[in-house]
Amino acid sequence: MRIGIDVRCLAEGKRTGVEEYTISLLEKLLETDTENEYILFFNAWRKKVPDFSWATQYPNVTLRAFHFPNKLFNLMIWYLGWPKLDTLIGGTDIFFLPNLNFASVSRKTKLVVTAHDLSFEMFPETFSWRQRLWHFLVNFRGLLRRADRIIAVSQSTCSDLISYYGVPEKKVSVVQSGISDDFHSVSRNHEDLLRVQEKYKLPYKFILALSTLEPRKNILSLVEAFEALQRLDHPVYGKYSLVLAGTRGWKCEELFEAVEKSPFRDRIILAGYITDSEKAALYNLASVFVYPSFYEGFGFPPLEAMACGTPVIASHSSSLPEVVGSAGILIDPYQPDELFRALQEVLLQPGLCETLSKKGLIQAKKFTWEKTAKETLDILHRL
Repeated sequence: MRIGIDVRCLAEGKRTGVEEYTISLLEKLLETDTENEYILFFNAWRKKVPDFSWATQYPNVTLRAFHFPNKLFNLMIWYLGWPKLDTLIGGTDIFFLPNLNFASVSRKTKLVVTAHDLSFEMFPETFSWRQRLWHFLVNFRGLLRRADRIIAVSQSTCSDLISYYGVPEKKVSVVQSGISDDFHSVSRNHEDLLRVQEKYKLPYKFILALSTLEPRKNILSLVEAFEALQRLDHPVYGKYSLVLAGTRGWKCEELFEAVEKSPFRDRIILAGYITDSEKAALYNLASVFVYPSFYEGFGFPPLEAMACGTPVIASHSSSLPEVVGSAGILIDPYQPDELFRALQEVLLQPGLCETLSKKGLIQAKKFTWEKTAKETLDILHRL
């Protein structure tokens, strides 16, 4: 088979959820499949083409990079349904979109689309007007209608597609994402941990949150729970700081204002952007990882934290129960007192922390990119 894959989502060089999914899935897919021919489609105006040597090292992989002006290119696809992406790269049997984007393919080509979440439909207020316009023009509903097969990264996303878009259940396959081998438990005295601890001036004990700092992630409730703990003036709680890691997102002003005005400001650390190579060290250093998000299509951070042996508190919403299972404490993100009580339990009970750590390590082993790649390739073959 000739399989075309859209890799435009890698243009920014970031490694957020969608990019992590695309790169990690393709790495394992190309590593294991030597029979099919893969053609990677990339387009970016006035941008340097990213390094795709990790993919093009294989003899059955070809990169076709174009430099059409993005806005004009997207407008033509939106208005004219042209050019056909499969035709641009020489024709394909299957064209795979690992993330939603402006796309049009020939009728003779089978289209496979991965759906990560419907956050832009369920929480439109957390997106800028430009982002909402982009999602409207992409017309995800129409793209899914054209698709021959839809891959949902969780059962939660599958249910959303069926209930919000009316997608036929038989058209959707649930293929859960995996986790990188980079995330594992290491000694507290490991040089990587000590380097990261020194770089970000981290205390010995701290509560960690790592995500884009935006309203949907519900980090403000964590700040409030941390303040409530500190007001108790308990000797144990007083030993902990709060570390908020991640880049600023849309409408983050309220969160940063709350941190700035907090009576415990000196114990709240804004770490900012964390590089991929530093994430595992940060998880290992943390006493507990908190992920109180209102909605996630999959949710990599709690899984990564569990793989590092860090106790996890996460929301009992959307896909997170599928990821965390019984290996973490699940709370209602709309009930702030539940997060407060969960933190009390974890910080006061070392035995509970140890139990959660062991369960987390076991739970994380269920998610591998090898498994994701195999299930994805099976879908392509069936088409």
